[in-house]
Amino acid sequence: MKSLKNAIVVTGGIGSGKSTVCSILTLYGFKIIDADKITASLLVEYASDIEELFGEKFLKDGVFDKKALGRIVFKDEKARKKLEDFLHPKIKKIILEEAKFCEEKGVPYILDIPLFYETGNYSDIEEVVVVYAPKELQWERVLKRGFEPDETKKSIIKSILEVQLDIEEKKKRAKYIIDNSKDLKHLQKEIEKFLDYIRKKYAHLKI
Repeated sequence: MKSLKNAIVVTGGIGSGKSTVCSILTLYGFKIIDADKITASLLVEYASDIEELFGEKFLKDGVFDKKALGRIVFKDEKARKKLEDFLHPKIKKIILEEAKFCEEKGVPYILDIPLFYETGNYSDIEEVVVVYAPKELQWERVLKRGFEPDETKKSIIKSILEVQLDIEEKKKRAKYIIDNSKDLKHLQKEIEKFLDYIRKKYAHLKI
């Protein structure tokens, strides 16, 4: 029996708009289980263990320095695998705990997992939604974020994109695609189509 049979994974790539889609879905009453938020809390909780793993200090005044860790794991596959092996069992345990209520009630909920295809940890989940934007648009959106110089941003984006499966490949593998290559009005229409799709699957519920 599948432990996450009512889960709908929402994934994508950096700058594709996955977080925006999840934010809108909360307005429709969907429970969102955010893997990134779980990871962020675990990084602080297990900061000393992670420092032992890599031999560096990542906690400054109680705040975990994700950029410092990122500089290591995005450039070193072995380091990334070491961190994943440490964190992923803990992440999955929390996801299962948070999903329990929805599973017991038989209602759909959203798993926001950026690296769903890359990690392969939830391959038994069939409903996988990819929030799609072409790579050039991903670059354009991310370059507008934050205050780092463009060259610093480009280096960070390049490192992240090298870790992530190409967005076009994710699009091919998806059970459902939400296109976010245009404006917010277009995205809203795409989400409404997705909701119609889910409503048909869960016709016995009022979604």
